[in-house]
Amino acid sequence: MRIAVLGGTGDIGEGLVLRWGRDTNHELLVGSRDPAKARDAAESYAETVADRGGDADVKGFENRMAADRAEIVVLAVPPYHVADTVDAVADVLEEDDVVVTPAAGMKRGDDGFHYHPPSAGSVTALVRESVPERVPVVGAFHNLAAGRLADLDAALGVDTLLLADDADAKATVRRLAEEIEGLRALDAGSLDNAAEVESVTPLLVTVAMHNDDLDDLGVRFT
Repeated sequence: MRIAVLGGTGDIGEGLVLRWGRDTNHELLVGSRDPAKARDAAESYAETVADRGGDADVKGFENRMAADRAEIVVLAVPPYHVADTVDAVADVLEEDDVVVTPAAGMKRGDDGFHYHPPSAGSVTALVRESVPERVPVVGAFHNLAAGRLADLDAALGVDTLLLADDADAKATVRRLAEEIEGLRALDAGSLDNAAEVESVTPLLVTVAMHNDDLDDLGVRFT
């Protein structure tokens, strides 16, 4: 399977590419607005996996070109770039593609981070409004700590919550998520539940900020 990670030079994008590169045989396409930056990142990620005995298939492209070549398109971009990124790739998305969104809107206050969704109600809802109607959207990977994800020497042992209105798309992303060692995917219902899931991210960041021994927090439901 071809997975395009748009914004793949950023922190969450890097972590997902590295984990899939080490733990799976999928073809990974790193996307960026700058194709040279994407190619440099892809080469670096492949070397990181190779240093640990793996053989990742990673290539770098401009975002639109990466999306055009992929079956799974992950929008690993900051929330304020999501709409522009979708607009740039919308015409190359097909009905058998799956768009995955991990972004959560938040802003920093005096004592921590607070949930700050767009006018659509959640970033996931914004993506649903922006992609072509025929293309399924899945919310996933919202609450993962980027530093922990990108550290291949760190065990994960955390959960990711899945949101979707399309059962087949959700099942596909569940399989992809659980191919990452130490990551469990749990069903959190429809896209209407996205705000509740996204709002956990600023909570985790705030708790980590106030507790020196709790860097790179994740969630595990028991």
